[in-house]
Amino acid sequence: MTREQWEQRSRSLAIEQRAFIDGAYRDAVGGATFANGSPVDGRHLASVASCMAEDAELAVRAARASFERGDWSRLAPVQRKRVLIAFADLLLAHAEELALLETLDMGKPIGDSLGIDVPAAANAIRWSAEAIDKVYDEVAPTAPDQLGLVTREPVGVVAAIVPWNFPLMMACWKLGPALATGNSVILKPSEKSPLTAIRIAQLAFEAGIPAGVFNVLPGFGHTVGQALALHMDVDALVFTGSTRIAKQLLIHAGESNMKRVWLEAGGKSPNIVFADAPDLDAAAQAAASAIAFNQGEVCIAGSRLLVERSIKARFLPRLVEALRHWRPGHALDPQTRVGALVDNAHLDTVLGFIEAGRDEGAALLCGGRQALQETGGSYIEPTIFDGVDNAMRIAREEIFGPVLSVIDFDSEEEAVRIANDTPYGLAAALWTRDLSRAHRVARALRAGSVWVNQYDGGDMTAPFGGFKQSGNGRDKSLHAFDKYTELKATWIRL
Repeated sequence: MTREQWEQRSRSLAIEQRAFIDGAYRDAVGGATFANGSPVDGRHLASVASCMAEDAELAVRAARASFERGDWSRLAPVQRKRVLIAFADLLLAHAEELALLETLDMGKPIGDSLGIDVPAAANAIRWSAEAIDKVYDEVAPTAPDQLGLVTREPVGVVAAIVPWNFPLMMACWKLGPALATGNSVILKPSEKSPLTAIRIAQLAFEAGIPAGVFNVLPGFGHTVGQALALHMDVDALVFTGSTRIAKQLLIHAGESNMKRVWLEAGGKSPNIVFADAPDLDAAAQAAASAIAFNQGEVCIAGSRLLVERSIKARFLPRLVEALRHWRPGHALDPQTRVGALVDNAHLDTVLGFIEAGRDEGAALLCGGRQALQETGGSYIEPTIFDGVDNAMRIAREEIFGPVLSVIDFDSEEEAVRIANDTPYGLAAALWTRDLSRAHRVARALRAGSVWVNQYDGGDMTAPFGGFKQSGNGRDKSLHAFDKYTELKATWIRL
């Protein structure tokens, strides 16, 4: 569709704004709501139910009851698989509606919402569903008069707190393995982008997921998320978001029932271009994409670009030219590559980092200004700083916007030292034609994902998560099932 057609459809879009508990939409117990606006053009979208501790209590009771009854938890894996595949099919059948909700809610380009986020969300559900009846338990090696069984069982009630930057996809990275393994789930979306989470609850119910098995609690601030984190009857908590909140959730788990806590937190990922990179143009294009895609609101954004000094003069013009193709545009225009930041508060934060970069002496090569102010939206130009020292704020702190710091290095050892000089360890990339260097540096980098001669590689078969303060546990792949199951050893004397 054209921009005009998307805008016309947005004006007639029906937006559900209530919580989903025990198979039905309902207002928050206290009747509170919060205003949900669009960063695309500043319009008011909905007054969304603002859930509190009372709503968390209702959702946990419903989730626990459904789990104990075995409505879902005791189904054969192949039965859960069929329902989840139907759920994935419904996500695709409603792709345009979900994409529009996603773009209006958090500002990403409609082409990305429709072409990347919705298909990836459906694929995450489908992949987990297809895998679950192919995961075997174990028989221990025993004496002839004994039988040792090692089995995996669903952990129980799972609370999933997901971020605002990929609301639908991050939710489905959690929902796929959590539901496939037989758990009951309570999803808490960010107040900045709750609309797709609310909508897919009904689609899951229509697909055949029983009442109480999948609940959605929108809420403003940390009230309902904290209630779930402290709840004595929540067995596991999974989270994607900031490192600051991740640390607090660990505290809440210790203060309550020692619930399992799995975290995917911040990142400040290095992208290293060695002098022997096989294709400097490809490296420049990838570096531009790594910082500008999704407006830089990506936990694995390649926000630190380490360039070997001997090629820097040749590489930087290529980088600046590559970033010129990532211009801010109206998020409902299918040709747009860079949409709006999630809201004006975040826009101010990113602009503050840009000012800090100037104040600390970094050289602004391009960008750095607010854009498209006439739209009423929260747009900003992708930005490059040269002459950055790794001790500067723009090199240390997660900006979560399209701001790239270029850092020089002279040797492989120096590149690795700078790359690892961060509290985070989510992702990293390197560009070289030397196979030994590729293996050597990839092994030395303290990051959960390392890409060679590309940025952001992998698919659902690759585990995703971080070292250090980027979190623990893994999303995607068969390893994700570990977060949502308990291991049981059953020893039988024959």
